[in-house]
Amino acid sequence: MVRSCFAYQYEKIVEKKKLKIGILVVAYNAATTLASVLDRIPSEFKSEIDEVIVSDDFSQDSTYLVGLGYQQESDLPLTLIRQPKNLGYGGNQKAGYKLAIEHDLDIVVLLHGDGQYAPECLPSMVAPIVDGQADAVFGSRMMVKGNARKGGMPLYKYVGNKILSKFENGVLGTSLTEFHSGYRAYRVDSLKKVRFQDNTNDFNFDTQIIIQFFDAGMRIKEIPIPTYYGDEICYVDGIGYAAAVTKDVLAYRLQKAGFGMSSRVSVGEEYELKESPNTSHGRILSILASRAKGRVLDIGCSSGLLGEKLSDCGHSVVGVDTVEIDGVRERLGNFVLADLNQGIPSAVGKNYDYVVAADVLEHLNKPDNILSDIHRVLDENGSLFVSVPNFSHWYPRFRVLFGAFGYDRRGILDEGHIRFFTRRSIRRMLEGSKFEISNSEVTGLPIEVFGIDGAIGKFGRLVESVLLSFWPTMFGYQFLFELRPVVDTE
Repeated sequence: MVRSCFAYQYEKIVEKKKLKIGILVVAYNAATTLASVLDRIPSEFKSEIDEVIVSDDFSQDSTYLVGLGYQQESDLPLTLIRQPKNLGYGGNQKAGYKLAIEHDLDIVVLLHGDGQYAPECLPSMVAPIVDGQADAVFGSRMMVKGNARKGGMPLYKYVGNKILSKFENGVLGTSLTEFHSGYRAYRVDSLKKVRFQDNTNDFNFDTQIIIQFFDAGMRIKEIPIPTYYGDEICYVDGIGYAAAVTKDVLAYRLQKAGFGMSSRVSVGEEYELKESPNTSHGRILSILASRAKGRVLDIGCSSGLLGEKLSDCGHSVVGVDTVEIDGVRERLGNFVLADLNQGIPSAVGKNYDYVVAADVLEHLNKPDNILSDIHRVLDENGSLFVSVPNFSHWYPRFRVLFGAFGYDRRGILDEGHIRFFTRRSIRRMLEGSKFEISNSEVTGLPIEVFGIDGAIGKFGRLVESVLLSFWPTMFGYQFLFELRPVVDTE
């Protein structure tokens, strides 16, 4: 049944630069199965393993005692832990991955103590990472047609797995054959780059970490694994689990669109570039691509993605932000680290032809102060581009109307926003800061992040354009202004 797991030869692993391989065995009430799971680790592979971490999640049976006995008699490099309280399936993984990081492991494989996943497949699970082909490897019971049912997967679980996986692929834009296998191998360096610690402690942890890896652009590879269902007790509430993973993928997609179903999925802090021509960033890029090439100051530049696009248009770009994100100095001509709440530092210089403050003012304690500083560094014939989210959009209006106001991870109610603007209030502040508005626009919802394109996307844009012309303050997602400095004549 498990012979197909040996797609990679052991020699292939040995030939590569030695990586520290760890096995994380999550166990809960696994007294009757834990020893057999450890026994089934291929003897030829044991020399490749640097550590086997068995994490007993405060079992109510003798799982920990079985582990102690095994530790005394086995030649496996076994680290045995008993959690002081039940952390949950996701919480137990978090604790294990934290140890893998602390112990300087290069690869960690998630194995279940109940025997549901074949330890015989361990060489195949780690080989794509060793070969440099993947950041994560998922064992899939669905890759080989018919194998899941032959292995004893109940029909209702098979159907549910297929439906959920198809739905998740459709929403996320992925192509995994299975989202719900608990057999995983991760490159530890990749784990460090995602905020898995913020994820749920429940069973949908596995879905959330897929979302994080997908969002971070990590390489995920699937390999076929056998299916085994025995007498193990299932602790998963199927309906609750389905609802949780559905919420997770929808919340992620809504967050990317700028809305905020509350979710515990924490993706990267890098501010996302909105490249669609219908968004504020897209419009700024389009406008400046047609203007004379000049010096640009990008305020709140994040990782420099917008500035890099402007540089590609021939402009010379300097970025300034409160935090320095990896890669920003390579993308921009210059980068200045500064607390924007304290103003624009003199190190950025003066006489800029263009200043871009895209989605920045809403994050500042006193945005009118930064506007005064912009007036100082902008050439008297230069242009300032400002975009802010529209608080009078139907989404925050409805949230307030139904008493459900709160912050989201992205969008109009982004948890980092400390100032909110309507069209009237932002115009009043801009004009009160010695700028005159030379052009203003309203942009719509960036529907492309939903994966809506083609004919449906064009129809959606058509409907949105009608709504925007009919009631811009209700359906406008962002306000975009081009401004010129008012020069004192005295």
